Amino acid sequence: MISLRQHAISLIAVFLALALGLFLGSGFIGDRVNQLTGTERDRLGVAENERDALARQVNVDQGFLTAVTPELVGRTLVGKSVLVVTGPTAADTDTEAVKALLAEAGADYSGQLSLRTTLVRDENAAKLSTIVDQSVPAGQQLRTDFSDSGSRVGDLLGAALLVRDGARPVPEQDRATVLQTLREGGFVDYADGTVKPADLVVVMTGGAMPADSGAQGQLLGRLASAMAQRGQGGVLAGRAGSADGSAPIAVVRSDPGLGNSLSTVDDVNEQTGRLTVILALQAESEGRSGAYGTGKGAASITVTAPGR
Repeated sequence: MISLRQHAISLIAVFLALALGLFLGSGFIGDRVNQLTGTERDRLGVAENERDALARQVNVDQGFLTAVTPELVGRTLVGKSVLVVTGPTAADTDTEAVKALLAEAGADYSGQLSLRTTLVRDENAAKLSTIVDQSVPAGQQLRTDFSDSGSRVGDLLGAALLVRDGARPVPEQDRATVLQTLREGGFVDYADGTVKPADLVVVMTGGAMPADSGAQGQLLGRLASAMAQRGQGGVLAGRAGSADGSAPIAVVRSDPGLGNSLSTVDDVNEQTGRLTVILALQAESEGRSGAYGTGKGAASITVTAPGR
């Protein structure tokens, strides 16, 4: 018997195929409309009717996904705490939607940490490195194989904020010191007393990176990977374009060492992607990472059952 989750996953694939067909069909019609005469215009009318039918089907499927989302995510993260980290280009609408789904999944919300633009800019690497060296919590040691800024600050944040394998979290005072030092340096922002230890992390980013962005995508991708390795896992979620060029998800997917350490979702601006973030967090807590979405390097549209 097909489960509700399996049915919804299949529907996601159909939904995306329909949306793609609608997009391509609309483009074709727009390019040819001024060239058609006679019977060809009749064919155009048929094509437009088919396009409209596809649009209606997309709307129905989107409505179905929205309706069944609570059933799909309900209680999937009960007993798990999740920290949300937002990159400078993350969209507030995406972040709030994911936070709402975390609540529906029963996750314990560990707060939101915002990464400022000053953190990902190349020219601030020396200052950031100094702060990292001076902020390591007592009893913790950062990985010596991490030499780049993104990995080092991600390792520091992970050591201070994430827990795994039943380990005790860093004492509150040490955790506060790390966060305050980074905030005073102009690298992060958060509301006092709201960031708590977590099992899992979601790092939110935007879409494609501009040509003059330098190594910003590299830094954020490596930061997300290093953080996730300190906890039970993590998800790097971005919008359409986040898997292209030098964008963070493209960076992670191009490096197996990074891609095996956390999951990526490249369509968090869509309901399907937001749902996938929650399912990916559940899979991460079970030791399974994947590349999900419709962008370059995605292995599947969404999370599949183990062994499939």
